[in-house]
Amino acid sequence: MPSIPAQKTARKVLRHSVRGQILDALRAALVEGELVPGEIYSGPALGERFGVSATPVREAMQQLALEGAVECLPNRGFRVRSHTPRELAELAEVRALLEVPVMLRLARGVPPETWEALRPSAVATAEAAAAGDVPGYAEADRAFHREVLALAGNEQLVQVAEELHRRAQWPLPGAPRVRRADLVADAAEHAALLEALIAGDLPVVESLVREHFAGAAAL
Repeated sequence: MPSIPAQKTARKVLRHSVRGQILDALRAALVEGELVPGEIYSGPALGERFGVSATPVREAMQQLALEGAVECLPNRGFRVRSHTPRELAELAEVRALLEVPVMLRLARGVPPETWEALRPSAVATAEAAAAGDVPGYAEADRAFHREVLALAGNEQLVQVAEELHRRAQWPLPGAPRVRRADLVADAAEHAALLEALIAGDLPVVESLVREHFAGAAAL
């Protein structure tokens, strides 16, 4: 069975929850393409790479199975799911149906100072993009959208949108690594959207929001 390079996965467990640390590391490996779609990985082998027992790895993989990232294979391990362009486009379409109306409604009622408080999240996406940090950007991207949607006061909406967003970030089989330039362009959209929200420029907000999700569906 294939394994992940030790230098990329042998991370010190800093959190109280070993399972949570391993889950974060596996998610990062998926986004980076270190866990290859279609390949099978065993809990003991991955546990050895992380310097932990197979138990927290299996628990983390079971969570990833619930998220649609892997399939559990009894007595064999876990196969990384192979997603299709159509599947990712459908996820982008569903995200747009949920998020665009909410963002436009918020744009009409949330004061500028509240939007200003989201600037650190936009900056975080720009910094991760500039560094070419794909897993870091994926996390910062979700955080920015999560903070925007949280202003609607609907926890169920935030949770559903977060799950859809995470699923939309899994790479396609054989796809090249995401380019730094693409990350920078996407982060710039966040910055432009935030500036339009602060300025209360509703036509620009609507245009940017719709373009953002249209671009995601076209990937």
